[in-house]
Amino acid sequence: MKPALAALGRLAGLLLIAGLSLQLYFLARVALMNVVDPQSTSFQRSEAVRLLREQHRLPWRQEWRDAREISDHLKRAVIAAEDAAFTEHEGVDWDAIEKAWERNQRAQERLERLQQLAERKRAAPPSVPLRIVGGSTITQQLAKNLFLSGERQLARKAQEFVITMMLEALLSKRRILEIYLNSVEWGEGVFGAEAAAQHYFRTSAARLSPHQAARLAVMLPAPKRYEKRLGSSYLAGRASTIVARMGAVQLP
Repeated sequence: MKPALAALGRLAGLLLIAGLSLQLYFLARVALMNVVDPQSTSFQRSEAVRLLREQHRLPWRQEWRDAREISDHLKRAVIAAEDAAFTEHEGVDWDAIEKAWERNQRAQERLERLQQLAERKRAAPPSVPLRIVGGSTITQQLAKNLFLSGERQLARKAQEFVITMMLEALLSKRRILEIYLNSVEWGEGVFGAEAAAQHYFRTSAARLSPHQAARLAVMLPAPKRYEKRLGSSYLAGRASTIVARMGAVQLP
């Protein structure tokens, strides 16, 4: 019995050391971002592998731009669309998470009512997909994109929270936003503000107009889907809403 307990103790110790080593690795990588621009993210590398496997080529656009070379219109639009409390929270917006949970609950209940109605009428169940609303902040999105996979797992979410705290503790809000805008996906093989501005509007990230910036910001939750519907009424309407909100956004 004692040898088995000792072996379990050694295994637990090794797992603890491995876990701490991983956190120190993430901490060192985040600290280095104060002076070194990240060349790629975990999400970008996984996308590159997918594109090579599916298309046997790598259509890719990405050009790093310093914060001063990115239009303030785009910064305001992205904050207004993705994380209105960006300059106020410390990485996690608990109010946004609560509201997202409530909206998801209402959507689930609505879908269940439609399914019950279809059953009573002996009709085909509704084909409306359940749209999950997220409450992740810009910092949380950056943490996930930089280091983690896109799988919805409790362990991955816990690691995302830890990295989010590291980013907030070691980097300024301005730097977090700069890295986010240079690494976020804006279409298949299109990453970062400069590539998006050139791809969709044939202009630089520095010269984006308020409406162009808002159109890009609206695409962020699902860029691959929206890049195929650039002329949709939803994008136009949502962009107008974002433009109206941009004036109240405080930049870091």
